[in-house]
Amino acid sequence: MKSIIYAGLVCSACLLLSCTKNSTTPTSTAKINFVFKFDSTQQRLNGFGVPTNVPAGHGAQSPRFNSMSAHYVELTPTSLTPLGGGQILYRANEVVTGGSNAIEFASATLVGNNQAFLSIPISNIAAGNYNYLRVSLAYQNYNVYVTTPFGTIDATLASFIGFNTYINNFKIKDSTVTVNANKQQGFWAFEGKLSGVGFVQSGQAPAGATTVPNPLFATSAVPAGSCVVTGAFATPLSITGNETNDITIEVSLSTNKSFEWTETDGNNLFNPLAPNNDKVIDMGIRGMLVRKL
Repeated sequence: MKSIIYAGLVCSACLLLSCTKNSTTPTSTAKINFVFKFDSTQQRLNGFGVPTNVPAGHGAQSPRFNSMSAHYVELTPTSLTPLGGGQILYRANEVVTGGSNAIEFASATLVGNNQAFLSIPISNIAAGNYNYLRVSLAYQNYNVYVTTPFGTIDATLASFIGFNTYINNFKIKDSTVTVNANKQQGFWAFEGKLSGVGFVQSGQAPAGATTVPNPLFATSAVPAGSCVVTGAFATPLSITGNETNDITIEVSLSTNKSFEWTETDGNNLFNPLAPNNDKVIDMGIRGMLVRKL
């Protein structure tokens, strides 16, 4: 009799354990994916998020983007939330190799149009409603038309718009440039070919000249030179914590005449090789629109 009772208890325990194990809900693997879109027809904004034209004495063109990298990503609940007070999703590696704190370019992730620059589990995000997205941009690679005494060439330009970047070396298109130093926001280099011969030119835009649109400047400022671009969601992003499907967020960046230079001859042609050469002054993004696809 005791044997029968013992066997029954063992069976009951096994059944209970089996039921308990099967009733456990698997942790969701759903992710939120942030995708870059580069749009030259999107509204052109100034640093306060207000529509603006190219100023007198300047020339500009809409570059054709190849790739970009981000340094910092934050979901922001309200217009009063200070920078860093929202849900920080990503921060790139920073080093002091060059003598001061700087973004480490060697570890940057470069992506092109309609490609995801960040994917993280939704379970890592606090439940709530988010009205704004903040993205600190670090590096851009695009093509621009360059006027020379021998004709117009289609040049590839690399520009660093993060607050400070430690660069060991970087490849523009075919040419590799070695730096092994920190470079402040606004450092650039382009390569092109004249009569089949390649050449590289580099320079530095003035401090504080890179446009960083922030429509929340009156209630939630960002540090000068940070390149933290702020954009509002078309519809507030709601995270419940119960999501089972992936979410894709399109981050549309305005490249509308975002490459800007001081114009020396009034022809609105970028001619950095002339004796009184045009000088690059601004390479900032001209606005950011955010929507859930």
